[in-house]
Amino acid sequence: MSQAANANLFFRLFDGLDDPNRIAIETQGGRHISYGELIARAGQIANVLVSRGVKVGDRVAVQVEKSVENLVLYLATVRAGAVYLPLNTAYTLNELDYFITDSEPSLVVCDPAKAEGIAAIAAKVKAKVETLGPNGKGSLTDAADQASPVFETVARGNDDLAAILYTSGTTGRSKGAMLSHDNLASNSKTLVDYWRFTDKDVLIHALPIYHTHGLFVASNVTLFARAAMIFLPRLDPDLIIKLMARSTVLMGVPTFYTRLLQNPALSKETTRHMRLFVSGSAPLLADTHREWSARTGHAVLERYGMTETNMNTSNPYDGERVPGAVGYPLPGISVRVTDPETGKEVARENIGMIEVKGPNVFKGYWRMPEKTKSEFRDDGFFITGDLGKIDDKGYVHILGRGKDLVISGGFNVYPKEIESEIDAMPGVVESAVIGVPHADFGEGVTAVVVCHRDAGVSEASVLQGLDGRLAKFKMPKRVFIVDELPRNTMGKVQKNVLREAYKDIYAK
Repeated sequence: MSQAANANLFFRLFDGLDDPNRIAIETQGGRHISYGELIARAGQIANVLVSRGVKVGDRVAVQVEKSVENLVLYLATVRAGAVYLPLNTAYTLNELDYFITDSEPSLVVCDPAKAEGIAAIAAKVKAKVETLGPNGKGSLTDAADQASPVFETVARGNDDLAAILYTSGTTGRSKGAMLSHDNLASNSKTLVDYWRFTDKDVLIHALPIYHTHGLFVASNVTLFARAAMIFLPRLDPDLIIKLMARSTVLMGVPTFYTRLLQNPALSKETTRHMRLFVSGSAPLLADTHREWSARTGHAVLERYGMTETNMNTSNPYDGERVPGAVGYPLPGISVRVTDPETGKEVARENIGMIEVKGPNVFKGYWRMPEKTKSEFRDDGFFITGDLGKIDDKGYVHILGRGKDLVISGGFNVYPKEIESEIDAMPGVVESAVIGVPHADFGEGVTAVVVCHRDAGVSEASVLQGLDGRLAKFKMPKRVFIVDELPRNTMGKVQKNVLREAYKDIYAK
């Protein structure tokens, strides 16, 4: 394949760069990285990957804190023709064991503090281990410092894999969503146009980069537009408001907007220089949307995406951004609503299962051909598992999930995993984990537990028992001890009844 026909995401991101001195990234510490420096550093790290035995198609699993070097590692991995596999930094060794043994990477990159524990897991699949700390330093960058910046980008086809992201379902084990070079490139280029990104934009990047929103949407869109991003390690409302004076775009999850609204410095004046506020990864409450508009004069642009599909819909850049709606299907993407039982498309304003089709839709689940087949219709539409409707104006509304997946703070939480941990505790009979509305997190993870009489099980004891067993974002925010769980005539726990019963527990 010639370079002209190279579909490698890295090649497409930087092809035709006319000014390598243009600033791509600014760090909180005042460091500036140009596009040329980004490309050169990616070349050095790509050379290290190859020297460590990473071959085309190999997985590179990464669990490190956010840093510029972490982002460069992503770029270097796809440049080398390998498959980038980011892992949430909150995952415990207990959880990492599954992801690493399932994906069988040839290399695992981790925080130096976790190297010993992860090395034992990596040895099971004969993977090598390199380190990268929160400060961007480690064995990986030490080796890169000595490597050549010259690296010929490996030719890849549109359907070749660029990344695998593990996503949670409501039954069974976590699934690795396989995303191709074209899945990522096509979706990012569509968003550049739809959201009017140009090389004059400056994005405030405060999202983590181990999931779709921070890595593929925020980072790829910025780079495709030749724009700049101010790379922050985490949400810092005071700093973000100060940075708005010289920035143009903020991408965030609902938590960002609720926290910023709590800051008295937020006003029409402090947001005057901004042109776009984007929210996603979890539902933005309509009240938050309206309060933001009243306070700043800006309407938040809410969109809808998934790990398996990247972005599917968006409220319009020009036109009404409807509170509680996720907008229109993006160009080139088809969205329909079907009857969950029959699969037949339903009329406007009718609730059903949301299905999507387009170049953004993933290639399937890693090593799960039967699961992949069951999630697609014969005509190629992907069954999202989300319930919703398309209104008379064509806006898509997400109204719930056909499955019991909880999305808290933008992260997918698999209830069965938490229930299994609680059910194994002494004195517990059974449990049910649900998500209920939460202004900061979209949904708050909530556990309802039935115990043996006089077992002495309490909210505190359950939380203590889970501590260290689960990532922090999976931890229940509340635990309720009850006599029994509601069931239907078939004996199935009625989580919809529980969600209704506890819907107001996080209300302010």
